[in-house]
Amino acid sequence: MQDHHIIIFDGVCNICNSSINFIKKRDKKSIFKYLVMQDKKTLELIQKYNIKNFDLDTLILIKNEKYYLRSDAVLEITKDLSGFLKILQIFKILPKAFRDYIYKIFAKNRYRLFGKSDKCNL
Repeated sequence: MQDHHIIIFDGVCNICNSSINFIKKRDKKSIFKYLVMQDKKTLELIQKYNIKNFDLDTLILIKNEKYYLRSDAVLEITKDLSGFLKILQIFKILPKAFRDYIYKIFAKNRYRLFGKSDKCNL
C-alpha cells in the first residue's frame, strides 16, 4: 500500500461507504486504497504515523508519508480526483478550525442522518 494513498474511514457508516464509492468512481488513476477504522491494519498504520486526536468519525488520509485528518483529508482527496471536485480547494481559504468544526458537526450526526450498517461494503 506504500505506492498508494490510503483513506481510513468508518466502515459501518452509510454516508462514509457512499463517499468511498463516489471516490472510487472518480479515482481514474486508482491511486487510493481503503481501510476501515475497525480493521487491525488500521491500528498499525495509526501507530506507525503516530496519529493522535482522532475518533471513529475522523476521516484519515495517508499520502506521501504524511497524514491528513477531517476537512484537510477531504480537501486533499479531492485534489486527486477527476472532474469538478478540484473546485472544492477554494474552501482552503477558510480557517482549518472552522472547516473542522463543520466537519465534526456533520460527523457527529452521520448515523442519525444516514444510518449505519452491520458491516462494511468493502
